[in-house]
Amino acid sequence: MTAVHDETTLETPVDVRFTLDGTPLAIRHDGRIWAVAADPLRWFEREPWWHTQTRAPIGVDVVNVKVWRVQVRINTASPLRTMEIRRRPHSPSWVLTSINDAV
Repeated sequence: MTAVHDETTLETPVDVRFTLDGTPLAIRHDGRIWAVAADPLRWFEREPWWHTQTRAPIGVDVVNVKVWRVQVRINTASPLRTMEIRRRPHSPSWVLTSINDAV
């Protein structure tokens, strides 16, 4: 038997609610609120800023993109899904970049 891994790659704006310490608590996507159901994983990726901007202000980080991978669910009876969200430097908005079935 082969496990099916359903993944969708997106660039969809989402609203993210955080705890006081800055950890994602819930994500609003597609009209639903997805509660974070496990400890999220955070890392930073480098972005080639010269592809999206013509200038970079002195002393301002335009390279590091904050990324969170979170396992979420609609309610306690629903299956877990894994979402990856990111926020580019100097952007107030979060973007959902992938969502798939938790494995």
